[in-house]
Amino acid sequence: MSNTRRPLAALVAALVGAGALVGCSGGQPAGSPSPQATGGEAAGPVTLRVVSLLPGSEQAAIDAFNAQVKEFEDANPGIDIQPEEYEWKATTFAAQLAGGTLPQVFEIPFTDAKTLIENKQIAELDAQFQTLPYASKFNPAILDAGKGPDGKVYAIPGKNVYGVGLHYNRDLFTAAGLDPENPPKTWDEVREAAKKIAEKNPGVAGYAQMTQNNTGGWQLVANTFAHGGRVQEVKADGSATSTLNNDGTKAALQMLKDMRWGDNSMGANFMFDWGSINQAFAAGQIAMYTSGADVYTSLIQTNGVKPESYGLTAMPLQGDDAGVLTGGTMVAMPASVTDAEKDAAIKWIDFFYLAKLVDKDRAVADAKTLAANNQPVGTPVLPMFNKAQWDENQEWIKEYINVPLDQMKGYTDTMFDLPLVGEPSQKTQEIYALLDPVVQAVLTDKNADIDALLNDANTQAQALLDQK
Repeated sequence: MSNTRRPLAALVAALVGAGALVGCSGGQPAGSPSPQATGGEAAGPVTLRVVSLLPGSEQAAIDAFNAQVKEFEDANPGIDIQPEEYEWKATTFAAQLAGGTLPQVFEIPFTDAKTLIENKQIAELDAQFQTLPYASKFNPAILDAGKGPDGKVYAIPGKNVYGVGLHYNRDLFTAAGLDPENPPKTWDEVREAAKKIAEKNPGVAGYAQMTQNNTGGWQLVANTFAHGGRVQEVKADGSATSTLNNDGTKAALQMLKDMRWGDNSMGANFMFDWGSINQAFAAGQIAMYTSGADVYTSLIQTNGVKPESYGLTAMPLQGDDAGVLTGGTMVAMPASVTDAEKDAAIKWIDFFYLAKLVDKDRAVADAKTLAANNQPVGTPVLPMFNKAQWDENQEWIKEYINVPLDQMKGYTDTMFDLPLVGEPSQKTQEIYALLDPVVQAVLTDKNADIDALLNDANTQAQALLDQK
């Protein structure tokens, strides 16, 4: 298997080249608003149901979103936006899509687009995508995740790419006599800090791990990469070999087993998914966990985390081929939508997701609206285009940045040098689902046999990969 350790800056440079983002395009000059952002009548009145925020989001976040909707509708009087709360979950998404209950503009993980395209479940958006003045400037590796075998775009990168990081509670570190300015840099230090925190703060998990709704598999794969392992080998002909029983996965699970049964530092709740672990962390019940580095926004909007208690640092890496799992979100539409709905949707996607990354006026307007409603501006993410564009964007919005960046330096100081590794490319969610019970077993059964669990999961994963 080829070495997948490639710093983001080098990867983007290799894929995108040295060209400027919009200023060198054949379209409009840099800094000028895109036609989608500035309005223009749709073909006729169109009602467009779009994802808004996570269920349970705070009123300030809802107010900020509604202000953005009003701004868009004022600029696009032929389009009526109807926001709907939404949280992607592997266990419910397929039924929602099949049942027609999803909004017309919804979000999916990078890993899901290829399967949905193959199954003809999402609409082709290529013609609409090509109207974006920056369409040719995307990192090709990111854009490819939403392309079909015909080379056309079906799902559009909707949010910047994340790398998994280590999130920690600064207050719990201080209470345990640890320095929140010096968070763990190795897995041994994570284990040591978790044990101290659990001993000093009864009832608190020094470290916790997601375990259900496919998130257990997702974070086990992240920890596998961080320990130098890989879970899948894909050959040039497209065939794939499952390698779930690799040394990196075994090391990650052994660490969890030692922390749970040896150190008693992982608390008493071992059934977390993405939403519930965020909630427990914000409530001060968890001191450390791993997740996408962009989760701070959700912690503020949905969970009411105290900004002064939050810390973010880089994922500890151990092993010669250790890397950081990276992923992101794409925007798609059901296959049943009309051309008029597609045309309206690309205007919304440009306005809400993308224009603020490449256009100064849109970036400032978006940041100003969010800041006015006490919503996060400046949460660390990785560039969807290139580092130069990201740097320029940060300069545009610097007066509105309100996230505690000084408490995230362990991540931001290294984010462009991280050896990024993409999620497994075949049967991704199905394989994550196979790994959920493996993580659960290690945390709930003192006698769990890691080798046997992984060998069984590997056999099942290979059967999935062999399906045509």
